[in-house]
Amino acid sequence: MNQVFNQAQASNDAIIRLKNVKKWYEDHYVLRDVSAEVKRGEVVVLCGPSGSGKSTLIRTLNRLEEINSGEIQVNGQNIQGKGNDINRMRSHIGFVFQQFNLFPHLSVLENVACGPAWVNKTSKDAAEKEALRLLTKVGLGHKAHAYPNQLSGGQQQRVAIARALALAPPVILFDEPTSALDPEMVGEVLNVMKALAADGMTMVCVTHEMNFAREVSDVVWFMDQGEILEIAPPDEFFTRPQHPRAQKFLSDIRHH
Repeated sequence: MNQVFNQAQASNDAIIRLKNVKKWYEDHYVLRDVSAEVKRGEVVVLCGPSGSGKSTLIRTLNRLEEINSGEIQVNGQNIQGKGNDINRMRSHIGFVFQQFNLFPHLSVLENVACGPAWVNKTSKDAAEKEALRLLTKVGLGHKAHAYPNQLSGGQQQRVAIARALALAPPVILFDEPTSALDPEMVGEVLNVMKALAADGMTMVCVTHEMNFAREVSDVVWFMDQGEILEIAPPDEFFTRPQHPRAQKFLSDIRHH
């Protein structure tokens, strides 16, 4: 049975809650009354046609995009609250971008270690030791002293994932993390994401990789025209989509 969010279903183990979230530019609505939640340890995949609001929605979860009305809570905190230290708040919400956004003048090790050193004032030795552990976790321990321009796109994205993990956030957001990669590099990034999911990391992913969504996600959110039109487990969504727009979306994917 497809899930439709309402207050009665809101659970105490939700790490992210969206309630009546709206965003617009003049007379153009980008997000229309979005309400949903993400539970701890859950992998949520946002899918839908281009321009449906997926990337905007995920960017509101750490205030890279501001909303016009509604409420977003992450780990019990209203992230729109007045007086919030936005940088500190963002340090507790990992984010992996389409473009890797690594610091080109820092080594791979320094890229991963800089967050704990700057935000948490962790000692350089401790930060670099943890950075090396995380780089090893994503299969790049041997590249610790390389620079970003010496890495492939897939390797740079894996460094970006290690960097997102460095502050031990309770949730990581992924905004189309494979869209800038050559096809042969997509698998290496998805494999790291699958390993994180298997470890119990809470993840919200905007992706066009439907096989990943089907195999790894716990829940699929289907968006179109700024609305979440369907929330369902992947086996139900991919075999028995309920909303006509979801049916058309999947039909188009299969056709292509």
